[in-house]
Amino acid sequence: MPDDAFLLCTEDAAAAFFDAAAGGSSACYTGDDEDDDEECCSTGDEESASIAELIGGEAEHSPRPDYPDRLRSRSIDPAARAESVAWILKVQEYYGFLPLTAYLAVNYMDRFLSLHRLPEDGWAMQLLAATCLSLAAKMEETLVDGTSYLFDPQTICRMELLVLTALNWRLRSVTPFTFIDFFACKVDPGGRHTRCLIARATQVIMSAIHDIEFLDHCPSSMAAAAVLCAMGDTPSLKPISPGIVVSWCIGLAEEGISSCYQRMQQLVLGNVQRSLNMCSSDEVLTSRSSSSSSPPPPKRRKRSPPGT
Repeated sequence: MPDDAFLLCTEDAAAAFFDAAAGGSSACYTGDDEDDDEECCSTGDEESASIAELIGGEAEHSPRPDYPDRLRSRSIDPAARAESVAWILKVQEYYGFLPLTAYLAVNYMDRFLSLHRLPEDGWAMQLLAATCLSLAAKMEETLVDGTSYLFDPQTICRMELLVLTALNWRLRSVTPFTFIDFFACKVDPGGRHTRCLIARATQVIMSAIHDIEFLDHCPSSMAAAAVLCAMGDTPSLKPISPGIVVSWCIGLAEEGISSCYQRMQQLVLGNVQRSLNMCSSDEVLTSRSSSSSSPPPPKRRKRSPPGT
């Protein structure tokens, strides 16, 4: 979305839409404090039972099953979704919101889009993104007074009510972040690398938020796959297969975790390759700049002929 047209809309059009709709950190932890580690990584039968119960309710906090296919077929505009996701992440970074806040905002947006068709003139999608981020910030952030979405507050409030109604007021969604600590502690029972695993897995999950292919995967599979990807940056941890992961809790699907893990590996490798290409381009530009800015070699003076 253009910066100069951030979230401006025609209020008359918005009012018509409401009327129609109403009718129908990444620092590593070294684990020096063993007591903290044991408390962090205690995953007993009771916790596994709680996780299993959350897995059973994942579908209630996800878009309709046909939503990814509707994006692929472009019956829902994937480019508009991509722009909205990028805007949400941009605002999240600007205000220093938690990654969970941004993820929840996208979750609310996807769930709403799977249930409601928006006008195609642009402003409605922008309004939805701003509203979902506003709701997510109210759920997770303590200081949100300074935020401004360039929509009239009354318009945001009306849209919030519409979104809340569509989502049956279920804002405490089950997301990959619901499970990420559980899996991190399982792969690292000693707790020495747990915070690093969580931080790295969080980065992988936030990178995946752009890709509509991950909408096919449930939050628990995404969390497990992200932690397995994060293990690749920690050579001291013994590799674990998706087959072992499913033994940790009832309701986990080995095929779902495996396919999600493979796609996340492709995503991570792609990001690394892009970073390397950018570094190479920067080096070339720097080299060219240095060459062009260096002074020309001094001209040799012609020697006078002998005897002059």
